[in-house]
Amino acid sequence: MKKSPLEKLTPFTRREAIKRATLASLGVGLTNILNPASVLAANASNRKLRVAVVALGRGMAHVSALLSLPDVEIACLAEVDPQRLSTGLKAVADRQNSPCKGVVDFRTCLEDKTVDAVFIATPNFWHTPAAVLSMQAGKHVYVEKPGSQNPHEAELIVAVAKKYGRMVQMGNQRRTWMREAIAALHAGAVGDVRFARAFYYGARKAISQPVKPAPADLDLNLWQGPVADESGRNIRDFVHYDWHWLWHWGNGELGNNGIHTLDILRWGLQAKYPIRISYNGGRYWHKDSQETPDTGTAVFDFGHRGMEWVQSSCATRSAEKPTAECVFYGDKGTFAISGSAWTIFDPKGEKIGEGKGPGGGDPAHIGNFLDSIREKAVLNSPIEEAQVSTMLCHLGNIAYRTNTTVQCDPNTGRMLNHPAGERLWKRPYRENWEPSL
Repeated sequence: MKKSPLEKLTPFTRREAIKRATLASLGVGLTNILNPASVLAANASNRKLRVAVVALGRGMAHVSALLSLPDVEIACLAEVDPQRLSTGLKAVADRQNSPCKGVVDFRTCLEDKTVDAVFIATPNFWHTPAAVLSMQAGKHVYVEKPGSQNPHEAELIVAVAKKYGRMVQMGNQRRTWMREAIAALHAGAVGDVRFARAFYYGARKAISQPVKPAPADLDLNLWQGPVADESGRNIRDFVHYDWHWLWHWGNGELGNNGIHTLDILRWGLQAKYPIRISYNGGRYWHKDSQETPDTGTAVFDFGHRGMEWVQSSCATRSAEKPTAECVFYGDKGTFAISGSAWTIFDPKGEKIGEGKGPGGGDPAHIGNFLDSIREKAVLNSPIEEAQVSTMLCHLGNIAYRTNTTVQCDPNTGRMLNHPAGERLWKRPYRENWEPSL
């Protein structure tokens, strides 16, 4: 793929810099002041925003949310599977008066200068490459979790957002749903919080046989995109979902579902990077081609705080009847969060309080992103903050794959003296597809 000739933005002028400095003195949100992406869409606060949605599996939830929000229209849908593209176009046509273009290659959408933002719901291995191309084309970006497929990409997507001054929000929706709960926790509901736990229980079946074979007319070359060729596998067996469980494409359950609650735990603990990470477990439930663990526990030690993520992807452990997604343990009690609701227990386990925020699902989190473009809000999950949490997933997977405890610089997230881990820091890319600044 040759480098796109898409137009780049010019830097801030001196006048624009002075204007933003003045706004800063008036108390306008710092994220918005320092983010010149708003210059892209002139008078964005006073007009309808035009967006593109890329990949229509998870992306259909984006489509549904966008169609429910005011002052936004879907200008373009991109999907390598013609069946999914047709379904998406019909959904938009049924509820939106203005026309929507359907394309196979999302880069076509980037050429439309009237598109303000791109919503990326591709497989993980496309997240950073697609986001980089979109930002270089002058678009704001909403990218699904985890936002990067490896540690190198986690650093790159943040660097590109900073370089081009784009609004970039990750789709870790609990950052919007659980804001009131975390505010109550930080206000001292259970005192000084020392440890936190999160859980994922599922009932996944064996893989290797596709539940529904990928259609013959799917553009497999574009689906694979930046990922280097791998011999010995029939890629179609893993489209559209089971790629998650193979290291060549995915990040396992830790990067698939763990990212959601690990992000909340880290937020609640007010921590950044840990000093050491372990992830022990294995593939216990099915004899199949899965490579990533179906059962395990990832533990993160921040020195002054700690947290763990408990995974049982193929057994629901229903007898345990888990009712909370995230649990925080303080010196004055326990704080449990599920959805937008929370419950407080005293040190003896007696319920002493509860509360519930407005929640709002995908529309609330996506709405926050759109309002940030309009300079009416600050991003709830800016990419630089989101990728700190994603890095926990990458470091946990490195610990698992190398059968080691990873030592980490708590300021940078960089591994310390770990040659085997360094070999997993970055992936190989197909020729001419590697994303860069």
